Amino acid sequence: MSLPPSLSSEQRQAALQKATEVRRRRAEMKNRLKMGSITFAELCAEASADSGLGKMKVLTVLESLPGLGKVKARRLMEELGISETRRLQGLGENQHKKLLEKLSGS
Repeated sequence: MSLPPSLSSEQRQAALQKATEVRRRRAEMKNRLKMGSITFAELCAEASADSGLGKMKVLTVLESLPGLGKVKARRLMEELGISETRRLQGLGENQHKKLLEKLSGS
């Protein structure tokens, strides 16, 4: 197995700052979902443009929605045939459409 590339201290610091910013942005979006100030559809639209948000797991996003806890989120994913490890940017068009329909109550 090969070793990871060696980074200078400046490169390492820049990578740490970038990772911290991405985690902060993800936490902010999940909090906005919990508060209802953003919808799942709006988050998906932002995630398509922001790769940091696009790498969020669908399951954790669903768990952040009001009225959906861990159990209901897992059931919904299973019902729609979406893997628990699927990320927002990895959702297929049909999976995305079905998820939006279920969440809107249609």
